[in-house]
Amino acid sequence: MKLMRIGPKGQERPAVLVEGRVLDVASHVVDFDRTFFEEDGLGLLREMIAAGQLAELDVRGRRIGAPVARPGQIFCIGINYADHASESSLTIPPEPLVFGKSAHTVVGPNDDVHLPRGSTKTDWEVEIGVIIGRRARYLGSPEDALDCIAGLAISHDVSEREWQLERHGQWIKGKSFETFNPLGPWLVTLDEIADLGALTLELDVNGEARQRGSSKDMVFDIPYLIYYLSQFTVLEPGDLINTGTPAGVGLGMAPPQYLKANDVVDLRIGGLGAQRQSIVPAP
Repeated sequence: MKLMRIGPKGQERPAVLVEGRVLDVASHVVDFDRTFFEEDGLGLLREMIAAGQLAELDVRGRRIGAPVARPGQIFCIGINYADHASESSLTIPPEPLVFGKSAHTVVGPNDDVHLPRGSTKTDWEVEIGVIIGRRARYLGSPEDALDCIAGLAISHDVSEREWQLERHGQWIKGKSFETFNPLGPWLVTLDEIADLGALTLELDVNGEARQRGSSKDMVFDIPYLIYYLSQFTVLEPGDLINTGTPAGVGLGMAPPQYLKANDVVDLRIGGLGAQRQSIVPAP
């Protein structure tokens, strides 16, 4: 099952994509948010789909929003692919490198990304996003983490490298500009994902290949990341975890290359769909 939200910003309508058909669930579900996941909304949808209770929704020409409402928290994992660590001249950490990102950064998968005023070092990062479906607190093992996953989505962890690396302090400063986390087009539930360790990640800029990677090359895999985070914080339903990016970011190129106005970025992850964003000057 794939969860999606359709409509203008702030007016998105929840829907599900099943076997190529978009089904309207707005009469049964307020939104795909913390309450939805806490109350086993996924189970309710499965029952309604099986009973044939949902009408088809025409989405042609309509905007696709992020597949979940604004997360309560966004946790990001840095240096989680060995090849990305190498290109960035960074050492692989002995434990996950964790930082935060402001929740207001989440936008639709094809929405414009705003180039921050004065920025010359805005970079791209294709990542697997994990949406939490059940409260995770002091999990006993990584295996326990699988029951806490609502689904996965493509997450574009856009980064402003000057603010991240040169302006002192925490990385959150370079990660939290508006529109810096396109998400979607869908939340894909785990029953549609054959192998968490075999997802291909791709990103192009203006039609030129930049990132090519696989989740098999993660330093810390998805279940371990959830388990690890749960040891020092509480993950709530609807929270988002960005799990790191493979090699090919602009920072790692020789010389470094960064996004500029009118660039177009395409992202794909096997089984999770595709995104496309235009880069526009921040208004």
